[in-house]
Amino acid sequence: MLQHSPVTHEAEADPLPQGAVDLRQESEAAGIAGVLDHLDRDLVGLTPVKTRIKEISSLLLIERIRSRMGLVAVPPTLHMSFTGNPGTGKTTVALRVAEMLHKLGFVRRGHVVSVTRDELVGQYIGHTAPKTKEILKKAMGGVLFIDEAYYLHRPDNERDYGQEAIEILLQVMETQREDLVVILAGYGDRMDKFFASNPGFRSRIAHHIDFPDYSEQELIAIAELILQQQNYRFSADAREAFVRYIALRKTQPLFSNARSIRNAIDRMRLRQANRLVANLDRSLTVADLERIEAADVLASRVFAAAATTRPDSHATGARV
Repeated sequence: MLQHSPVTHEAEADPLPQGAVDLRQESEAAGIAGVLDHLDRDLVGLTPVKTRIKEISSLLLIERIRSRMGLVAVPPTLHMSFTGNPGTGKTTVALRVAEMLHKLGFVRRGHVVSVTRDELVGQYIGHTAPKTKEILKKAMGGVLFIDEAYYLHRPDNERDYGQEAIEILLQVMETQREDLVVILAGYGDRMDKFFASNPGFRSRIAHHIDFPDYSEQELIAIAELILQQQNYRFSADAREAFVRYIALRKTQPLFSNARSIRNAIDRMRLRQANRLVANLDRSLTVADLERIEAADVLASRVFAAAATTRPDSHATGARV
């Protein structure tokens, strides 16, 4: 009796039709998965943002394949607007976007030049154009990230030169869009007013991406990720105290999401170091050096400020 040898799935893989492209192979060759994985590792949460970046990467991959297969492939407009509060990951996402664009061949270099109004607008007649053009020259082949972009437009100041920078930017965004991607960033409501006052920008922006604030659970996860990267960890009591810290800090002025969390961790490390060094006669273990205790958290001025604002408190001093 004839024995039939088992057939592996690899051996039965259907050959590609003539002229076809292996989509998985193309994606792997471009390194898209690596960029998206990097984005996931860099940032906690932000699911809507990550979904949008993945959609853009899919569009670019298909456009690249269309071009290689001789189909009409009009380079897509890639200028973007990132709106959201400080510390929500806009700059980090811009870095990953630049990396993705470079891997897919849509920009030559893949670097990011991050600027604010001060780097683009001069204080005197004749200064703005050279400043703006110099920044654009540095950014060519990559991404120009303009933070708080709405400050470029100051209609209440007759002697302001921001409009000159805007006109140069608009021209370059249109004529050299195959060699430069501009990302405008800032608070959502202010960016809406900025676009209303400058319709030329809105017409050139293809992707408007909103960055939500982090939830308290996500902020805890961010804190623990930062600590892990630095070989620290919360004790159980310290973690509980930090949960309380976040709830209080979010109600106080100038809260900046992940940026505020990073700053809080820096101060906790400072307090931990002072606590450990306070007793020079003791020996230290790795566990001692790694562990953040509740006292390192509770010494924050955030708790003191909250105490002065309680209804039963007689303190009238300003919060710090």
